[in-house]
Amino acid sequence: MNFSKGKFLTPFRIIIISYIIAMFLFSLLLYLPISHLPGVSVTYSEALFTSVSAVSVTGLTVVNVSETFSYIGIIFLAIAIQLGGIGIMTLGTFVWMLFGRKIILSQRMLIMVDQNQNTFSGLVNLMRGILFVALIIELIGALILGTYFLNYFETVGEAYYQGAFASLSAFTNAGFDVTGKSLIPFANDYFVQLIVVLLIFAGAIGFPVLMELKQYFSKDHPNFKFSLFTKITTTTYFIVFVFGFISIWLLEMGHYYVGLEWHQQLFYSLFNSATARSGGLATMDVSQLSLATLLLLSGLMIIGASPSSVGGGIRTTTLAVMFLTIRSFALGKTDVKVFGREIHQEDRQKSFIVLSVFIVMLFLAIILIAAFENSGEIALMAIIFEASSAFGTCGLSMGITPDLTLPSQMILMVLMFIGRVGLIAFLFSIRKKETKSYYKYPTERIIIG
Repeated sequence: MNFSKGKFLTPFRIIIISYIIAMFLFSLLLYLPISHLPGVSVTYSEALFTSVSAVSVTGLTVVNVSETFSYIGIIFLAIAIQLGGIGIMTLGTFVWMLFGRKIILSQRMLIMVDQNQNTFSGLVNLMRGILFVALIIELIGALILGTYFLNYFETVGEAYYQGAFASLSAFTNAGFDVTGKSLIPFANDYFVQLIVVLLIFAGAIGFPVLMELKQYFSKDHPNFKFSLFTKITTTTYFIVFVFGFISIWLLEMGHYYVGLEWHQQLFYSLFNSATARSGGLATMDVSQLSLATLLLLSGLMIIGASPSSVGGGIRTTTLAVMFLTIRSFALGKTDVKVFGREIHQEDRQKSFIVLSVFIVMLFLAIILIAAFENSGEIALMAIIFEASSAFGTCGLSMGITPDLTLPSQMILMVLMFIGRVGLIAFLFSIRKKETKSYYKYPTERIIIG
């Protein structure tokens, strides 16, 4: 395919189409009778919603996974989660290399779009590294959790089955579970929570960051220096995490945390701050939290994870670049500098475009869902929370998703889909080809703000 001639199938559109095909393919697989437990029937809309949620690694569901799907269905679900988590082009690159095929320019362009990269340099090595690191982390997590789960489950097979799925779900930030109650059974088991939080961090921090950490610890490059991307993403990610942790604790001290021990408050705050960024797993019923905390969690879900990670949201770099741009403006500076580097003007522009489009689309989705659910039985806060969770591909839920009408569920599916492919990729897929302007109009200033 020649992308340079401005044909319809641009790299962005091919990525969009690839994810759509994957979502419909897995919806058919999950709709098959062999994917269901005996006596359980699933409508196609339920299978489609589950498929979209899995491929977009969100975790919102309209059915109870453990009470609906057979082991075969769970395998299909796990494959969809893995595909969505590390990216279609990562697995595609592995298949190409497995058959000894050369990765040509058009395929490199697809990889670049799927992983939100800016250059062709080192893309194939990046894909190989992502797949290797992802599988190793998931395997280590599965072994640790599976072995520990021997204390909870009767058979070795069930313990490692639960551990493997929990590790996959945590690392890919998918938010699915096969316990039927997320991680609520482990609400007082801080070891399980700590392992899950570390897996969520590993998946959400960004694959380029993991690759640079791998290089740093390998000692192959004695003069190795972390990139600006890694410095910004890790700094922003953990600043937001700490902010969320402290804020949740303060907001719930006089509400949900009343009567709880300090260590329970500590881990509820820590886990909710971590999982709200994109993880979607829960150790409690989040609907019991105060209104202020629910709004805070919605904000954390909107921020989301880092670019080129398994998570969604506006992403950490968008937040960081916006904050730095506003800070520079307040200080009377025209350029934006951080960590000894200057932020490119185009990246500053993209950050404000991403946030603006995200907020407009989210606000529109909330209005439409509220209109479709005009019976008044579903609170506005629940709609805001569910829509933020879908768009941020988080998966935390106040439990209203199964009760929504089909049009509302379709809106959530659209939000999950766009959240997974990324707003930049989505906007570029609908963007018209750039045309050269041969004339200019006189410039005139207008009043802003």
